[in-house]
Amino acid sequence: MKKYLSLLLISGILFTSNVVAEPLSVGNSDSIQSILSAQKGNRVTIMLTSGNELTGKVGEVNSKIVHLIELSGKEFFDAVTAIKKIEAVVIRTKG
Repeated sequence: MKKYLSLLLISGILFTSNVVAEPLSVGNSDSIQSILSAQKGNRVTIMLTSGNELTGKVGEVNSKIVHLIELSGKEFFDAVTAIKKIEAVVIRTKG
């Protein structure tokens, strides 16, 4: 029985460690809003015009604001920022 549990545990670790992020594709009509909307539920870093960075999972996105949840280093906090204050979105594309 221990042998089967060990095998199950090892196979579970192997399968979860091979998760590969999706490649990023940008079209002519894309905007910061559409890119963030496509990343909903995924972890991103946004670079603000103030020079600050926020890293967290994308929650809700609309034409004016983005809601980041589970902020890195501030797991008990969320953030909301204006779309027009975002200079760049950093997205992990490789495992």
